[in-house]
Amino acid sequence: MSEVLDGVKDLLPVLRERAQEAEDRRALPAETVKSLTEIGFFRLLQPARWGGYEADPVTFLTAVRLLGSACGSTGWVGSVIGVHNWQLGLFPDQAQQDVWGDDPSTRMSSSYAPTGKVTVVDGGYRLSGRWSFSSGCDHATWVLLGGIAPGDPADFRTFLVPRSDYTIDDVWNTVGLRGTGSNDIVIEDAFVPAHRSLSFMDTARCKCPGQELNTAPLYRIPYGSLFSYAITTPVIGMATGAYDAHVDYLRDRVRASYVGVKAAEDPHSQVRVAEAAGDLDNAWLALENNFRELMALVTAGEKLPMRLRLRVRRDQVRGTAQAIRAVDRLFENSGGRALAMGTPIQRFWRDAHAGRVHAINDPERALSMFGRGEFGLQITDAMV
Repeated sequence: MSEVLDGVKDLLPVLRERAQEAEDRRALPAETVKSLTEIGFFRLLQPARWGGYEADPVTFLTAVRLLGSACGSTGWVGSVIGVHNWQLGLFPDQAQQDVWGDDPSTRMSSSYAPTGKVTVVDGGYRLSGRWSFSSGCDHATWVLLGGIAPGDPADFRTFLVPRSDYTIDDVWNTVGLRGTGSNDIVIEDAFVPAHRSLSFMDTARCKCPGQELNTAPLYRIPYGSLFSYAITTPVIGMATGAYDAHVDYLRDRVRASYVGVKAAEDPHSQVRVAEAAGDLDNAWLALENNFRELMALVTAGEKLPMRLRLRVRRDQVRGTAQAIRAVDRLFENSGGRALAMGTPIQRFWRDAHAGRVHAINDPERALSMFGRGEFGLQITDAMV
C-alpha cells in the first residue's frame, strides 16, 4: 500500500493550502474528495472483491494521521468515511451489492447516536427522525445510522439508508472541524430492509454476516477497536500538524519578553516541545503495538482476549488525551501571534478540541471498562 501513502504525502501541500477554504465552505472541497478517491485512499479498508486493498489497519491510520497533519477536517472526514468501507464489509452481501454493485467507489457517511425512531415491520424496519453530526455527508450517497430496534431485548443496530430516503439539513456552524460538513440527516418514514441492518452485538462478537465472503483477517477485528481509533487518529494527526507548524514558527521567533533571544534558545520552549513530542510518540506507539497484536491473533485464527480489547480502548482514549495535551502545550508556547485567524496553530488547536468531544473519546467510559475487567467484573458494552 506504499503507493497510497505516497499519494497521500504528495497531496499534503495542497491540503494545507485548502485548509482555510474548507473552513470557509464548512465542507471539504470536492477537489479534495476527488483526489482522495483517485489515489485509492478510500479503498484501503474495502474488501478485495469490491476492488479494495484490505490493508493493515495501521496503514490506513497512518494515512489518516498524515491527512490530519495537513488539514484537520480532511483527516476527520477521510477517516470516518474510509472506515465505513470496512464496516460495510461486515453487512450481509446483499447490502454490499446495493451500495457497491454499480459503483465500488460509492461513499457512505454516518451518525450512530440512536436519536431517531425505529419500528420493526415485516421484512425490516421503518425509520423516522433526525440524526446529527454526519461528517462528509455532502460527499456521500448512503448513510449509516444508529438506532434501537424494540424487542426483548432491544437491539442497538446500524441501518444503511440511500440518499433518496433522507434529506440533509445544513446546520454545521462550529468553532472547530468547520470543514467537515457534519450536518443533520432527516428521515420521514423510510423503509430499511432487514439485510441493510447490522447488530452492534454481532460486531462485538466479531461474528458478522459479511465474514462469509470477506474472509480476510481484517474483518475479524472488533468494531470497537477500529472505529474508535478512526476517531482518535485524526486528532493525533492534528496535534502532529500543530507540532510541525510550531517548531517551524519558533525556529526564527524572537520573544518579546527576552530582548534579542530566539524562542528556540529558550530552555522552557525546548522542554515543552520535548513533552509534546513524547506524548505524540507514546500515543502512536500504543496504537501500532495494539493493532500488531490484534492482527497477529486474528490472522492465526485465535480468539481475542478481552483484556487486549479493553487495553485497546484504554489506550485509544489515552491517545486522544495525549494529543490534546500536546496541542495545548504547543498553543500555549506559541505566543499571541498564534491567535490570528488563518494561522495553522489556532486551527489545529480548535479542530483537535472539536474532535475530542466525540463520544468515543470520553475517557471515563473506556477506563471504567478496563478497570471492571481488571477486577473480574462482567463487560456488557458492545464498544469494546
